Amino acid sequence: METLEKEVSTAEEPRPPRQSLWRALKDAIKGTEADYTKIDLRKAIFLLAVPMILELVMESTFAVVDIYFVGQLGASAVATVGLTETYLFLLYSIGMGLSMAVTAIIARRVGEKKLEDAGTSAVQSIFLALLASLPFAIGGIFFSKELLTLMGGDTWSITEGYRYTQWMLGANAIIMLLFVINAIFRGAGDAAVAMRVLWIANGCNIILDPLLIFGWGPIPALGIEGAAIASTIGRGVGVALQFYILFKGGKHIKVVASQVYWKASVVLNIIKTSLGGIGQMVVAMTSWIFLMRILADIGSEAVAGSTIALRIMLFTMMPAWGMSNAAATLVGQNLGANNPDRAEASIWKIGVYNMIFLVGVSLLYFFFNESLMGIFTDNPNVIEIGGTWLQILSYSYFVYGWWMVSVQAFNGSGDTTTPTKINLVFFWLIQIPLSYYLAIEADWGYSGVYWGVFFSETAVGLFTLWLFTKGKWKTVSV
Repeated sequence: METLEKEVSTAEEPRPPRQSLWRALKDAIKGTEADYTKIDLRKAIFLLAVPMILELVMESTFAVVDIYFVGQLGASAVATVGLTETYLFLLYSIGMGLSMAVTAIIARRVGEKKLEDAGTSAVQSIFLALLASLPFAIGGIFFSKELLTLMGGDTWSITEGYRYTQWMLGANAIIMLLFVINAIFRGAGDAAVAMRVLWIANGCNIILDPLLIFGWGPIPALGIEGAAIASTIGRGVGVALQFYILFKGGKHIKVVASQVYWKASVVLNIIKTSLGGIGQMVVAMTSWIFLMRILADIGSEAVAGSTIALRIMLFTMMPAWGMSNAAATLVGQNLGANNPDRAEASIWKIGVYNMIFLVGVSLLYFFFNESLMGIFTDNPNVIEIGGTWLQILSYSYFVYGWWMVSVQAFNGSGDTTTPTKINLVFFWLIQIPLSYYLAIEADWGYSGVYWGVFFSETAVGLFTLWLFTKGKWKTVSV
């Protein structure tokens, strides 16, 4: 049987036998040196998407495990996690925006076969990640109570829950590094490495979460603070493993000691490319902050229900995000190899796969929304609130699947500015005002926020897909 590395892409190639599928699955999890610009496109998608899906499932498991155990501490504890995440979302917006640029640049250099330049870009992106984490660390360590007060936290959140905020923001450099270094591996085509890192990190978190939250033997019960410490330790183990593999050498990228120095020209290129991605994510994430502020005025149960629903959404959507990330890598590498038609074909193929998967998820949300919420809380009001959000958003997933993939055509090509402009219009100018009007002025309460999200995200999905078909993203240089 020929290996995947020897297979050549042809549209008419017959579907491989079952044995080849099992071999492909093994290679996807183990990692392969396949050239994703040359092998069969279906195989390239499979080899990249499987580990990326598993990677993101592991990452979202952090959130699900935390909220499962924190949910046993009460609605105020869950609300504290939700309010803290409004600030973490700002951090994520920078980390994810930087990661978009890193994936695009690394993928382009690998596609051009300039592996030494890829290693240099990787080092500079790590420097940027550490610099970006400093303001959040200072704010979290010294002003955690004030930050919770600003977001409308209740008395318990401010007097007890602040320790969670202090840990999560104070140690945010670990989160930033986890984002960026995994983006390096994904851009290079070493998606299996990123997956294994999060397996190990998440395994540590699952063990430590109940141990530190509730205590055991000589280990004291730390409550909500224990959840933050568990996540920090788990992610810290993952980052240590990332550095080891990056310097030891993956299958597609390796950093050597001589590359560990500040190179201003590369840094400026990363910053230039990442500004659009950061702006794109800042717009999206800050819109969520405004929505959470509206929900906080409605009550802690509204925040708690929304927080749990969001965790469920993140967990169940990870396969879709994994496929979308695979699209970004394929776009970047194929544009680097001067094959824009293959880059476009990858988007259409993955878009179909994404749509089918998310239609299935939407059916799960529609029929079993309260059952899903009941896994994490026994508060009937919180269950009803979160279940309402899952049900409303299930109507938009048919379109949302296409948005997730089409926007990655822009990001993978290095054009992160266009999605920023799109997000600015649909999230700030449409979603926030509409949600406020429906929730407060029209007195729809929390359901008004959810309907505002539904209308805006359906519209942004349709518009982004239309813009993708214009094809200007194929001409971007990074």
